[in-house]
Amino acid sequence: MRSIKLENIKKSYNGELIIENLNLTIPSGTIFALLGPSGSGKTTLLRLIAGFEMVDEGKIYLGKQDITKVPINERRINTVFQNYALFPHLNVFENVAYGLRIKKVPAAEIEERVLKILKTVHLEKQVYKSITQLSGGQQQRVALARAIINEPDVLLLDEPLAALDLKLRERMLLELIDLQVMLKTTFVYVTHDQFEALTVADTMAIMNYDGEIEQVGTPKEIYEFPVSSFVARFVGSTNIFNGTIKKHDDTAYLAIPGLGEFEVALTKNKDFAHGAHIFMSLRPEKIEISKVPLENFSNCLKGIVSSIVYHGRSTQYNVRLSNDFLVQVFEQNEEHFPKEVIDYDDEVFLYWQKENVVLLEK
Repeated sequence: MRSIKLENIKKSYNGELIIENLNLTIPSGTIFALLGPSGSGKTTLLRLIAGFEMVDEGKIYLGKQDITKVPINERRINTVFQNYALFPHLNVFENVAYGLRIKKVPAAEIEERVLKILKTVHLEKQVYKSITQLSGGQQQRVALARAIINEPDVLLLDEPLAALDLKLRERMLLELIDLQVMLKTTFVYVTHDQFEALTVADTMAIMNYDGEIEQVGTPKEIYEFPVSSFVARFVGSTNIFNGTIKKHDDTAYLAIPGLGEFEVALTKNKDFAHGAHIFMSLRPEKIEISKVPLENFSNCLKGIVSSIVYHGRSTQYNVRLSNDFLVQVFEQNEEHFPKEVIDYDDEVFLYWQKENVVLLEK
């Protein structure tokens, strides 16, 4: 197991700067997710690590080895592509055995290793089937088996589940986690799907539209404590307000134009000065919605329900405030608890605790 370290990476295509001065360390033996919008440079970064592309400037290390100029076939790194890139004229066994045959591994060893890896990915009953006879999920497993049979130090996965339906994607995510735990190989998982990244990652990095790393952390750290409004908006849903910090004795408030002042919690690492202009992120699930006044909440807003969306496990209320700002609220659908009936055009109160707010500089 070896970590990946990228130092001062710069990459351009046809004079257009894609990545500039990027620094990132990917821990060994974990699943690391690169999450960002289309065009943020995620796949470019993956191709640089794999060796399909060369950096304009900077260094790439695999463990202590500088692999910046090492040819792709000499890097102990394999890739699973979005379209799997399987050979349609070869059966399952031969697709997986291909890399071993290129290396001229003895036939007996090839058979032993291929059968073992196909059992690992639950394809022992499809060994001699044609690729065209397999489902999408089975083809994805063949691509995984072919990538890991050479025992790479790092496995790169470029949107590997994009072609699968939702239910199959959810199942394959759990299988990927189990596979990584068993192999203890470093997985680098590239996606623009926040659900996939939050599900599989031990650690993740968020890239913005300029090819920059906005934040690195665990899924919980990034979701609960985003460092910017870009991260807060991109990972999950949130309500972003902007206003001015006002301090009265030991209490801090955020003055929001047209809405008033709301109590906020200032932590030591975010001790904003009086008069500072900042952003406030408030997740929809952190808000309590009610048609009647409630007690024991730090803050309250009043608005009118403009739309209601049923999501199965939760209901989304869109509430329009007096300044025409639209607030999203998520409420869990728990049938065993009697619920207040809230309908369109109802006047409602929105409550939240000051600790549930994240204050952001940008």
